[in-house]
Amino acid sequence: SLLFIILLQTLFSTWIFYEYLASGWWGEYSFRCQPVDYSYSKTALRMAATCWWYYFSKFTEFFDTLFFILRKKNEHVSALHVIHHGCMPMSVWFGVKFAPGGHSTFFALLNTFVHIVMYFYYMVSAMGPDYQKYIWWKKYLTSLQMVQFVLIFSHQFQLLFTSCDYPPGFMIFIGLHGVLFLFLFSDFYRTKYQSAESKKKSNQGACMPVEDNHKPRYENGYSKAYPANFSSCYSNGVSNGVSNGYHRAHSGVNESEKDK
Repeated sequence: SLLFIILLQTLFSTWIFYEYLASGWWGEYSFRCQPVDYSYSKTALRMAATCWWYYFSKFTEFFDTLFFILRKKNEHVSALHVIHHGCMPMSVWFGVKFAPGGHSTFFALLNTFVHIVMYFYYMVSAMGPDYQKYIWWKKYLTSLQMVQFVLIFSHQFQLLFTSCDYPPGFMIFIGLHGVLFLFLFSDFYRTKYQSAESKKKSNQGACMPVEDNHKPRYENGYSKAYPANFSSCYSNGVSNGVSNGYHRAHSGVNESEKDK
């Protein structure tokens, strides 16, 4: 089933994440500069094998597209989705072929962690409507992805200011990769979340009260009758001064009624 496939993807990403830690990032590797170990040592071979499995995972991630199609979320198969999943297999292949370890594997470590969280979200989402309340943090998943890209290009570009025996071409390529996807995901975030919030706020602007003829027009003065007489409030994007002025004007009418 779909849920079982997502569970396998979650466990697969968790295993790769652990292997990257155990192969060097849990203590042996340096975050400042880590050359590639091309020897046949046990640790170097384990790291190279982990890089290959990470490369293989880029193909299993095509199931992401299948998830969207099966759940009829075709709008998620966006240009961002296609670009991201389309270029990653080739990019990672170059890493496995020419630099299977070292400094650049930090980005793979981060990426597998993000995929653990992402597939967990997919898994809960696929459980049905009753579980949707547990994934209220959906918007923060995109934020996590953007933080990932900031860490990736920061980690890579620090080598511009220090001497490190690591292929500069890979450093620049991966760093620019992080910058590119930061902009793409930022644009997605603005379009999906910030624009939606702005539209929601604009709809909560000025209100034009609509009179309810089934309720008494005056009851102990207009100010008390206002909530009863005007039961509905529709936003039209006009300044709040309209409704406030409407209230003040009718308050004046109420005072004149009292004077009579």
